[in-house]
Formats: sequence, structure tokens, C-alpha cells
Amino acid sequence: MRRAIRFLRGGSVVELADFAPDATLLDHLRHVDRQTGSKDGCGRGECGSCTVALGAFENGAMAYRPVNACMTLLGSLDGKELVTIEDVSARATRPHPVQAALVGHHASQCGFCTPGMVMALFTLFHSDLTVDRRRAAAWLTGNLCRCTGYRPIIDAAVAACAAPPPRRDAFANAARRAVRQLAAIAADDDIFIGDERRFFAAPASLDSLAALAGRHHDAILLAGGSDLLAKAARDQVTLAKIIHLGRVRELGRVAETAEAMTFGAAATLESMEPAMIAIDPDLGELWRRFGAPQVRAVATLGGNIAGGDPAADLPPVLMALGATIELRQDGRLRRLPIEDFYLGSGRQDRSRGEFITEVTVPKLAGDQLFRCYKVAKRYDNDRAILVGAFRFTLERGLIAASRIAYSGLAGVPKRALVTERSLRGLSLAERGPWGPAIDMLAEDFAPLGDERASAAYRLDTAKALLLKALTEIRGGASTSTRIAQSREIVLEHLA
Repeated sequence: MRRAIRFLRGGSVVELADFAPDATLLDHLRHVDRQTGSKDGCGRGECGSCTVALGAFENGAMAYRPVNACMTLLGSLDGKELVTIEDVSARATRPHPVQAALVGHHASQCGFCTPGMVMALFTLFHSDLTVDRRRAAAWLTGNLCRCTGYRPIIDAAVAACAAPPPRRDAFANAARRAVRQLAAIAADDDIFIGDERRFFAAPASLDSLAALAGRHHDAILLAGGSDLLAKAARDQVTLAKIIHLGRVRELGRVAETAEAMTFGAAATLESMEPAMIAIDPDLGELWRRFGAPQVRAVATLGGNIAGGDPAADLPPVLMALGATIELRQDGRLRRLPIEDFYLGSGRQDRSRGEFITEVTVPKLAGDQLFRCYKVAKRYDNDRAILVGAFRFTLERGLIAASRIAYSGLAGVPKRALVTERSLRGLSLAERGPWGPAIDMLAEDFAPLGDERASAAYRLDTAKALLLKALTEIRGGASTSTRIAQSREIVLEHLA
């Protein structure tokens, strides 16, 4: 068992053995290293001023991802390369291409957000993506600027990434050395820093994780931490025992069969995106609206399921698709439909020491059609007011069966069982009977209002989403009910 974490920074291996279990990377950078280029802004992953890049060896090359340092556990850096704004500036005798482009296009004023912009665009520069204005705008959804507006920033992003990939800079030139250094510090041993009362642990296998979770029922199991760390900071809560899941390879896997996709509980949303888009294009639209690139790089499937947010984006989608989850306690495994996992507000069908290991998501059959929608105050990077997901099984123009689920209407994500029964046997050609069936949502849900939306608004919107889904299903591939084109108009204007 190892008593320190090791990571690469500035061409050297850094080893840390003494830090608080819930220490964030941003706190370490600003208060320990005294490097204040990464700014402390919103503290909840929305402004992007603390964005840094984490590098890892993947598919034969170095890959860099943007993350929010305010929501990144210091201990999770083990085995990775850390790149901050100071590192980018120190690695070259002249400004990085991203920095030069931002200066050349007058894309910075107060400078508070600029370091985060540089680091987000640094990861785009190192990607294998062809960068146009729409790609740049989408990549920067997690970075806010209230001085210049976004046109010059997008101009700079496109200019910096004008060369086709692979694009070269000091980091690309040193990639072989970085790969060798990361290989040298790679290890399959468990990490435990602290004592039995207060610790950061990062087991390297499912067996080690199960044993540790069995001994410490009060420990927080955390993979990405994009939600929990923000809540802890807001509520000024100290997390004394943390078990980090990021080093358990089995929990990060993505596997496919002819009938279903299987995802490890610690699979990131970024790694899941291609597989979910292949199930249905609507899932791609939902995925793009789930946080920002900095969030999707670390947020995990299991965290979204077990996090307890009644407005979580993914549970209603998984319910509508008929997903099942697998849980482990010591050496025992059990499976259950995801809707049975939620027992009520703040309650889950999970024993002490038990944790989610994987989620199996069936693919759509030939007679099934799917729709899902997210309602939020902002299009990008915002918590949902409501998410609705619908799967219809059709037979000769009739609804033979349906699975309808929502988040944001109850204390937990939930299926609309009464409404499902009311829709059974209805014809897609006759709209008249749809109304009474849709009204049955009032039997399934009694939503509460809050500062984000009233109870009446939530229920009326849920009904509208079901009508929207039925209308689209009736019209085949028609997208005439979609209003996402308004965002496309904005992007065209920026161009």
C-alpha cells in the first residue's frame, strides 16, 4: 500500500504524502504552491476561471482534458500530468499559440477569466478535432467572460487551432518523455494517505474497494466529485474519509453486445458519449447539455445515479431505456432495475458498504422509438428544471407499451406508471385520446415548487414534453417541434 500520490508537472515527478482528504487541486495550487494564475471564481464549476489540463497516455498518444481545479481532488492526480497556466508560460521562450491568438485578437480585458480560457483552449489545441467556430463555442461553454464578449475569444480559438492536428507546441515536442515518465510512476498498488479516522484512499481493484468500503461505512465513495465537492464547499462541510474510485479499471470500462451497452460506474460522461449517441441521437443532445467539457471529463455515471439529485439528468433516461444496475457488497453481487434503486427522497436501495459497479443499458429494438428533453434556464451548462425521457414500443400504429420517466417532478427520478398504462393501446393517428392519458401525469406526480420553477410550471411542462414526444413519434423523423435551432441561430451570428 502506497502512502503518497505521484504525478508529473513541469517535466518532473511530484510526490505528495501529506494533504487533507478533501483538499482540492485549486487550494493546493493557490495556498501551498502559491501559484495564483488559476483563479478562484464560482467554486461550483460554472465560470471556468480555475481550468487546468490533466494529461494521460491514451490510445498511443498523450491526451489532455480540461478540468475545474476547484472540483478536482488533489489525490485524484495520481498517475497523470498536470498542466497549469504557469506551466504553459514557463515551457516556451515565447507565448503559446493560444496565448498569442488571444492577444492578437484583443480577447482579454480584466484577465480574471483569461487563464482558464487559455487552459481550455490548450486542451482543444491538443485534441484531434477540426476546429471551427461552432466547435470553439461548444468547447468554451464552461468558461465565462463578462468583459469582452465571446466573438474575439472564438476568433482566437479558431486562429490558434488553424493548423490540422496534430498541432505542435513545447508539450507535443516533449510528449515521448512525458509518456516514459508516466509509465515509470504507473502502479497497481492501493493508495492510503492518513489514518483510520481521516484518510484519502484510492484502491486499485474491486476487491480492495469492497474491503475498504466494508470497513468504513461512513466513507464517501467519489469518482469525479463534480457535484459533491461543490456542495461540500458551499455548505462548508469537511469530508473526513474519501475513497476515490478513479484507479479501479473495471469501474471505467465501456463494453458492447448486440443487445446492450454496459458501463462501469466510474465511466465518465465523456467516455460514454459515443455509445449513447449510437443508441439514439437525442442522447447526444442531452449529453452536450450536461455541464461543460470540464464537467463531462470527470463526472461519472454512478455519481449521477447515486448522487441523490432529484433533477439529475441521466436517471430518467436510463429508466426509459430499461437499464439495470449492479451493486456489490463484499463479494456479493445483485442486480435491479434502476427505478427500484430509488426508494424515496434521500433513500436508496443500497446497504451499508454497498456500491454500484456497473449499469447495463439496452439498445432500442426495431419497433421502439425514443425521445428525451431537458428544460433549463440556460441552454448550456445548467442544472435541469426538468428532464423527460420516453420510449415507445409500437405495433401496427398503436402504442403497445411505453416507458416514461422524469426528474424534477418528485423527490427522486421516477417513472410515470399510471400514464404508461393510460397510453397503452392508443393510436398514433388519433390525437383525441392523448389528452386524457397525458393528464394522468397528475396522478403520477405531485411536484413541489422552488425558486427555480413553480409546481404548476413543472407539471404543465411535463405534460407538454409528453405531447411533444408523441407528436414527434407520430411524425417520424420530423424535428418541427424542436426549438434548439435558436441556439444554432446564435452560433451563426457569432460566425
